[in-house]
Amino acid sequence: MSDTHINVRPTATPLTPCGSNEHEDCGLRMILDRLGEQWTVMTLAELSSGPKRYREIEKALVGISQRMMTLTLRRLERDGYVLRHVEPTIPPSVTYELSALGHSFSNQVASLAEWCKQHKSDLEHARAIFDEKHT
Repeated sequence: MSDTHINVRPTATPLTPCGSNEHEDCGLRMILDRLGEQWTVMTLAELSSGPKRYREIEKALVGISQRMMTLTLRRLERDGYVLRHVEPTIPPSVTYELSALGHSFSNQVASLAEWCKQHKSDLEHARAIFDEKHT
């Protein structure tokens, strides 16, 4: 190293594992379980632009089955991320929108998505090096 340059490594903020003595239940597992489901992030992203009817969401999420769409929306509603509104018309009109909690969560997911964009090539490079060593 020269006199004008120093080696600086970013330091990660240490995480306290859920279940440790210092942190009985942080809820991280519960949130990551939901976040890790295949359609959760895409459903939240679709609803982040405003209320949508069931069919609008379904059309936007290419490849999702009706059953999986229903399960995803119910789980998000149960966890408080999504609000379901039923209009007493014939046939009933149902719309879904993010709750305040859903908007807050969606903002956090957006930060994660931004990090992924910034580091995608780093991850691909690391995988290529690993695959080269292990094949």
